[in-house]
Amino acid sequence: MTAPSLPSPPGPGWNEPPPRGRSIAELLIVLGLSLGASAVYSVVAIINRMTREVALGDQTATLNPSLSDRAIFDLIYQLLAIFFDLVPVVLVCWLLWRSAAPHLGRLGIDGRRPFADAASGLALAFAIGIPGLAIYLGGRALGITAAVNPAGLDQFWWTIPILLLSAARAGITEEVIMIGYLFARLRDLGWRTWPIILVSALIRGTYHLYQGFGSFVANVLLGVVFGWIYSRTGRVLPLVIAHFVVDAVVFVGWPLAAATWPDLFGLPATP
Repeated sequence: MTAPSLPSPPGPGWNEPPPRGRSIAELLIVLGLSLGASAVYSVVAIINRMTREVALGDQTATLNPSLSDRAIFDLIYQLLAIFFDLVPVVLVCWLLWRSAAPHLGRLGIDGRRPFADAASGLALAFAIGIPGLAIYLGGRALGITAAVNPAGLDQFWWTIPILLLSAARAGITEEVIMIGYLFARLRDLGWRTWPIILVSALIRGTYHLYQGFGSFVANVLLGVVFGWIYSRTGRVLPLVIAHFVVDAVVFVGWPLAAATWPDLFGLPATP
């Protein structure tokens, strides 16, 4: 059985990659401005959690927290955070832009099969959602995963739209950078397919490590699956859609799940 290979190099209109040293510097800068920085902070966060007197399983990791006690400024801060988090995506699009169509082909984006990409994304979301939930609950049962509160916002008219935008931000940022961009640049540097998949998956797991070791394992496995799929298809939009759908369901549906099954999805009682 042959190993999977990345999509073949682009044809006419492909802009030559920068020299090796500049490619490495560019890669480190992009990661330092985006998910690489998140990975570093996540490592520090898990060390902080592990050195507390409270057990990891009795701690809470809050996603989408409120950023102000004043509703209008909370909304403004939320929108600004989403906007600036997407700037590195614009950067990698600019760095890998091709002069000939499809301009973002090196990122696995061409817009030629929107309905097929959407259908693939929805199917993939269903396929990864249930195993991901099982790993989270298993980590909670073992005490190696913090209780995740995916919707730390107060309830306003704009809460659900912001949560959906946050889910879109996560899907776009993680898949375009960690899959499309990272695969393209590491391939330029001569890396083979499986080392690229594993490095991308390990970085993905690391920037989720602040939630605990169960989330680390789940996201490494997710990264391997997504990386393998991309190496076979060369299409990143189904991955973006799948990621968005899973996060949207979690962000919006978690409060209902916590109210319905508090023993499974409820947060630890605060002293």
